[in-house]
Amino acid sequence: MASFFFFHLSFFFFVAVFSLVSHFSIVTSLTFSLSHFHTNPSQNSYLNLNFLVSSSLTRALHLKHQQSNITTQLSSHSYGGYFISLPFGTPPQTIPFILDTGSDIVWFPYTSHYVCKNCFFSRAPPEIPTFIPKHSSSSKHSSSSKILDCQNPKRSWIHHRNLQCGGCGDEPTSRNCTQVCPSYLIFYGSGVTGGIALSETLNLPDKTIPCFLVGCSVFSYRQPAGIAGFGRGQTSLPSQLYLNKFSCCLLSHKFDDTTKTSSLVLDIGSDSYSGMKTTGLNYMPLIKNPRVPGRKPDNDGNGGTIIDSGTTFTFMPPQVLEPLANEFIDQMKKKKYTRAFDVEDLTGLRPYFNIPAGDQKWVLFPELKLHFKGGAEVALPPENYFALVGQGSAVCLTVVTDKAESVGPAIILGNFQMQNYYMEYDLRNERIGFKQQVCK
Repeated sequence: MASFFFFHLSFFFFVAVFSLVSHFSIVTSLTFSLSHFHTNPSQNSYLNLNFLVSSSLTRALHLKHQQSNITTQLSSHSYGGYFISLPFGTPPQTIPFILDTGSDIVWFPYTSHYVCKNCFFSRAPPEIPTFIPKHSSSSKHSSSSKILDCQNPKRSWIHHRNLQCGGCGDEPTSRNCTQVCPSYLIFYGSGVTGGIALSETLNLPDKTIPCFLVGCSVFSYRQPAGIAGFGRGQTSLPSQLYLNKFSCCLLSHKFDDTTKTSSLVLDIGSDSYSGMKTTGLNYMPLIKNPRVPGRKPDNDGNGGTIIDSGTTFTFMPPQVLEPLANEFIDQMKKKKYTRAFDVEDLTGLRPYFNIPAGDQKWVLFPELKLHFKGGAEVALPPENYFALVGQGSAVCLTVVTDKAESVGPAIILGNFQMQNYYMEYDLRNERIGFKQQVCK
């Protein structure tokens, strides 16, 4: 099972204060550009919202209904996400990856024969960038590629520990066993990918990581780019790099499909890591193996809150969202705004309100306050939980829900709610810190 970043969260409607956590001191670090990976299927804003609602719900259902017999079970769908570029191989081949804090495995499209069904882009590139292995006849190939076999102890990272390789009998680690490690199949909220595991060289600035475990997908459905899992499992990029912490700042979605970027910082650190908190950040503790009943995660991992950079709109169960939405409705009605029920039916978001012409710049939105364990509070600006559509003629609350049984994470914080927030995942000290800032 993939590992999440769990933390405790409570909230109520009041004056805006939304905090997430982050801290990190200056040690050895690597910085990468972080930019949008946005693939809207339509130029119609209402249809785009409906698409993002559908994909956010599908993603939430997947995260909440994991199957224990699926190897790598979580990842971001590409829509409304963020991506980074990483160079793999010898010589290096730079491949774009979607940043995903909700899954573990790192994988890229593999060989020139890679097939992706129903992969569409708002700005379609001439081809999907793929990694070329060493056995290719192409001049662009990697000499450090090695397909994982049954002798490699890392096979248990992506398969069950009791994995049996065909033709190897009861001793899959025997020198006589040269069977290639079985292929993987990874299910995501809105798609699937499959391929084989590879041991490859990851080339970072001034640092080379040999024998990095990476998935090589030969086919995908609705997964138009590779995914870099930043979860807490063994296969994730932070785990394989033994990071002390990593931090990023998520650009506003108004920069979708532009060349604007922000930074992702990987702190590879050393024994000199101080662990001191960064000034100005609000902190809350992470929960690695939750064992607390009630609203907190139970023994089966149900409940609690996770942060998922691969989800666009935040998911809340009905018992949490309904009181919140009702409070929004009451406050907006007091401001004399009327419900736009037709737009709610069209987009799948609620509540929606009509905004009279000329009022767009003067609308006073209700504010949201979230409380985190440890006393952290962070203010969400209105643009992080309200969306103006139809040239500003309507406004909606960008939180989704469903009526399904409440299993898995209770609340999934999506990237729309974390725009223009600096977030730091302090893995060494099991905490996460946040502060609001303009990301650039």
